Amino acid sequence: MKNYVKIILQPKKDRSLRLFHPWVFSGAIAKVDGDPKEGDIVEVYSHENEYMATGHFHNGSIKVRLFSFTKTDCSEEFWYSKFKKAYDNRERLGIIGNTKTNIYRLIHAEGDGMPGLIIDIYGSVAVIQTHTVGMHEQKEHFVSALKKIYGTTLEAIYDKSAETMSKQNSLIMENSFLYGSQSESEVFENDIKFYVNWVEGQKTGFFIDQRENRQLLANYSKGKRVLNTFSYSGGFSMYALAAGATEVHSVDSSKKAGELSLRNAELNGVTNRHFFHGMDAFDFLKSSKELYDIVILDPPAFAKHLSSVDKAMIGYRNLNTEGFNKVLPGGLLFTFSCSQVIDKTLFRKVVFQAAAQSKRNVRILYQLTQGPDHAISIYHPEGEYLKGLVLQVD
Repeated sequence: MKNYVKIILQPKKDRSLRLFHPWVFSGAIAKVDGDPKEGDIVEVYSHENEYMATGHFHNGSIKVRLFSFTKTDCSEEFWYSKFKKAYDNRERLGIIGNTKTNIYRLIHAEGDGMPGLIIDIYGSVAVIQTHTVGMHEQKEHFVSALKKIYGTTLEAIYDKSAETMSKQNSLIMENSFLYGSQSESEVFENDIKFYVNWVEGQKTGFFIDQRENRQLLANYSKGKRVLNTFSYSGGFSMYALAAGATEVHSVDSSKKAGELSLRNAELNGVTNRHFFHGMDAFDFLKSSKELYDIVILDPPAFAKHLSSVDKAMIGYRNLNTEGFNKVLPGGLLFTFSCSQVIDKTLFRKVVFQAAAQSKRNVRILYQLTQGPDHAISIYHPEGEYLKGLVLQVD
């Protein structure tokens, strides 16, 4: 067993680790036995010198992100076993091996006991996104594990960590292929086709976390007129059209997003019922005189830090107020927040405020979250970043 730098906790600061929370904050540390660098593997001990967990060291308020609560040598076999467990869990849930869907998240950070690591699968391609130096330094082990699990069905592995690593760790690096060289593909989700480009697209290429929510939308879309704001590549739009919506209007300020949504409409043979509006969603909602049976509000995160919460709440309230104004009587509003610092209670409060401002009678039909391949560890409630409500509006 390797010897790692030892982190000693303050008295009575081991309770969260005994409850398997994967973060150690700077204020909980009494002593660092050594000089760990950003990303180094360290072991955490209680004030009484009892081993607690192993994780990656960081220069920030979260000093250690934990990936094991048992002693480990962090070998290639260790990482393979964690990957295989994540794979098996998704296979049991019918996510892997599903003939109707070949897009899913294989590794979801804390949800799979690997803070700082995201891996999405697009058919025969794996896209890796690391958020910490520690995880980025293990990428050779990740490549080995992926090859071992998927064998010859895996054609490429793409490391798309440049943006996340520069934002969170001030590291300058380039995205690159770690294996193979496929940059785009036609994939399918619930038999609906999507063109995904992980090299140029947002996040890892597609917003996989909304899969079940897109399917829910499809259940209500037949014969309906639908507005999808912040539409990106048209995920919600394609589901509504495939389910028989009479027309769908997609709104996004990005020209590339528009091109993607139009291409996806062509892939699915629904171009005659799909209309793209290349403009800011707020501007569209304020200027349009049209009303819709279903309105979808799925904006990017308005707040990524606690200091931005107040401003974000105003943004969500204004957006939802405009959204309510565009729903026909008896229609539905699908509204979401992916801001991790806006919890379920805050989000519901701000939607309540918007509903009251609109003076409409509103009922909650569903409370939504991310899909099961974006699992939330019960010990890490912070992992529930996606919140959604389906509302019926009179």
